[in-house]
Amino acid sequence: MRKSWCVKQVETPLTDDQIKGLLRKFDTNGDGKISRMELRVGLKSLGLRFAGFRAMGAVRYADANGDGVICDEEINELAKYVSKWGISVT
Repeated sequence: MRKSWCVKQVETPLTDDQIKGLLRKFDTNGDGKISRMELRVGLKSLGLRFAGFRAMGAVRYADANGDGVICDEEINELAKYVSKWGISVT
């Protein structure tokens, strides 16, 4: 009889710093700000459903000065909002 090996996948939630680092990588044009489009593309690359809708809500939530983008001062609020979605590493 052959033994079969089973590998369990364990999901580990990302820390706030890891989420912030991940979000900063979405700044594809390097201007130090995350636009709604950059956020949408980044969330979609993570495999999240409804990336456009989520990006719109996230920018609306975290954009304190109302300029339509997330700057470094606003990244903490964006990370708090995104952390509710349960992004994890498997």
